Amino acid sequence: MTPKRLAILTSGGDAPGMNAAIRAATLVGVAQGWTVLGVERGYTGLIEGEFRPLEPGDVGGIIRDGGTVLGSTRCLPFTTPEGRATARRRLADARIGAVLVIGGNGSLAGAASLADLAEDPQAPRVIGLPASIDNDVGVTSLAIGVDTAMNTIMEACDRIADTASAHDRAFIVEVMGRDSGYLAMATSVAVGADLVLFREDGRSVEAHVERVVEAIVAARRRPTGRRRALIIKAEGVALPALELKARVDARLRAIAGDVAETEVRVTVLGHVVRGGRPTAFDRMMASRLGHAGVRALIYGASRAMVAWAPALTPDDATRSAVDPRCWHVPLDTMLAETRRLLTGESPTVQWRTRVFDVIDGALKL
Repeated sequence: MTPKRLAILTSGGDAPGMNAAIRAATLVGVAQGWTVLGVERGYTGLIEGEFRPLEPGDVGGIIRDGGTVLGSTRCLPFTTPEGRATARRRLADARIGAVLVIGGNGSLAGAASLADLAEDPQAPRVIGLPASIDNDVGVTSLAIGVDTAMNTIMEACDRIADTASAHDRAFIVEVMGRDSGYLAMATSVAVGADLVLFREDGRSVEAHVERVVEAIVAARRRPTGRRRALIIKAEGVALPALELKARVDARLRAIAGDVAETEVRVTVLGHVVRGGRPTAFDRMMASRLGHAGVRALIYGASRAMVAWAPALTPDDATRSAVDPRCWHVPLDTMLAETRRLLTGESPTVQWRTRVFDVIDGALKL
């Protein structure tokens, strides 16, 4: 019998709500008579055997904190068979037979490798939880941290819109989202932006410039009301924000009238989007995912991710026995859908792109 010992690991980019998941997983595990240990510094700490006990008193107040109390690093050695073998040996030496991995696409790919019975018949049981502010994990409708990131962007854009309106300025606000434009798309609707730029629409650099110019011209020529322009840009768009501004400025100067005098400003929110205290929704969702994840490990499941309310449920997904909003999805299925998400082949991405094609004209009114 495998000792009732569980390790919790956070990896990749931190996301608000990770601590809520750690707390829930710890409390549920301890309540079920399991010993719970935290892995320091992600897969790096796993390879180095950096475990520390987690008791209810250690996690009682962390639900309100951003980041991750366990720390996170990128770990190239874990991508090698030798690194994974070392990690499994560390787990075996500590008599740990179950691991909960909280992280994004790369972290969950690591979870699948860690639990690969073909590579090691004695591999531990592993369950993953999606945590990525970019919402670039396949199958799950939301990942831990997305809601907080959207609210952070919304608050920043609301403040920027105040000064933009006061001076009839145009602002280009760049948000995180290297491989997925979800944050830009969702927050553009929430803040009433005039335009959103994202990688998935496949437009050329020149087309992006033209659309920004059109949005600013349309805003300045409104007969009444607001004449400011607010453009949300995902960082995954190939054209850097300052270069985009320079090209737009040059185009505006060639247009007759007061449009040529429009001030275009750039704000890059960067890692501000990643930090901060998690929203109520992120705390709740992360706690429920953590609960369902630990229960799955206790019941003997492995090599699966707990997804939150999938919009499209794969045939091999099963609803959690403890939470109707949570689904267990094989990690291989999730990773395959993530690849489609990032290449634009996913029906989810194609739907998002079509929606913004349809509402593009309405945003400029």
